[in-house]
Amino acid sequence: MANLRSTRYRFLLAFQFLVLLQSKLSNVFCYQYKVGDLDAWGIPTSANPQVYTIWSKYHTLRIGDSLLFLYPPSQDSLIQVTVESFNSCNLKDPILYMNNGNSLFNITAHGEFYFTSGEQGHCEKNQKLHISVLSGNGSASDPPSYGPSALPEISPSYPTVFGTIPQPPSPSSSSSSSLSFPIFIAALAGFLVSAIINGIM
Repeated sequence: MANLRSTRYRFLLAFQFLVLLQSKLSNVFCYQYKVGDLDAWGIPTSANPQVYTIWSKYHTLRIGDSLLFLYPPSQDSLIQVTVESFNSCNLKDPILYMNNGNSLFNITAHGEFYFTSGEQGHCEKNQKLHISVLSGNGSASDPPSYGPSALPEISPSYPTVFGTIPQPPSPSSSSSSSLSFPIFIAALAGFLVSAIINGIM
């Protein structure tokens, strides 16, 4: 039987606890994404007609994240629709309707979600978004493919059209910020477990 007082055993116990705690806490961090990044929710420009298709391909969304749609409330709206309504641009009987200009959609389930403008003619001009939310095993069906020509080599930049822009975390900053707090907690917990074991022995 392992000697509970040995340094190696205490280190192994603290390390296992750290790994377990890190895996659990990494699921706690949620993000708010501004749909279209620098573009407001609106009819795509002729320079970037597939802005929302491209945007969805470059964002991995999970339960707990939220989507922020910014637009002038007097000029546009947002509706969530079925896949059939999405494909046919049918605006009747939406699942959800928002028109406050600062519409926040909270992701609470896995699956495919479809959004379009609630204004007549906007959907036909590609003002629509399809997102896939990863399931627990990390899989999701792919968004519709529009061919390689739809994906630019470099993402174009656009001026801010309406509202403020919450910045989603960059890959490097999100990993460092999401790791620092859980590692601190895990280290503290490992220290406490080690102190308890030493106190028992």
